[in-house]
Amino acid sequence: MSHFLQTLASANEIYVNQKFELAEIFGFETRNCYLLKTGDGQQFGYCAEPKLGFFDAIMRQFLGHWRVFNIIGTDMNNQQVFRAYHPFRWFFQHLDVFGAGDRLVGSLQQRFAWFSKKFDFLDTRGRVVMTMTSPFWKIWTFPIKKGDRDVSVAEKKWSGISKELFTDADNFRVRFTDAKLTADDRLLLLAAAVFIDLLYFETKAS
Repeated sequence: MSHFLQTLASANEIYVNQKFELAEIFGFETRNCYLLKTGDGQQFGYCAEPKLGFFDAIMRQFLGHWRVFNIIGTDMNNQQVFRAYHPFRWFFQHLDVFGAGDRLVGSLQQRFAWFSKKFDFLDTRGRVVMTMTSPFWKIWTFPIKKGDRDVSVAEKKWSGISKELFTDADNFRVRFTDAKLTADDRLLLLAAAVFIDLLYFETKAS
């Protein structure tokens, strides 16, 4: 098992910190890039969109998170550990998560819900293995359950007034509260922080 996956398997919590891009101040969406850290500040990897070409950059400006894109997760040696693929969707966003060797680990599927934010975690057969439901009054808190059991919570953290007002650079903490979580569960929960950022905090296409 790689150091990235060992760290993810043993951590009680991780932080997903989006890197600030200067162009966002001027209203231009730049590619998503995140630093991954443990609760004690140890950096163990990155998540990022591959470098955007001219056409991809144009699609990002006009289609926002509805467009087709990949997020690549790498360790500190820039070796790919996982990949998340987002197909084109106008409604009910979807993210497929692949581990080593491009093995499908599972998927995240946004669901319709009145006055709340909701998505499901699906296994490789499309069965629901975890759920996230957050009422509208809990703007920055996203609890995750397996059945009736709390297993994790993703929380957006305050990034500072300049970042909050002028950019989409967001910080998230993912806490693992169930010792029975598998390696695949934890990888899906890491991807969930990115999914939450894309769904609820990235600037939408106008």
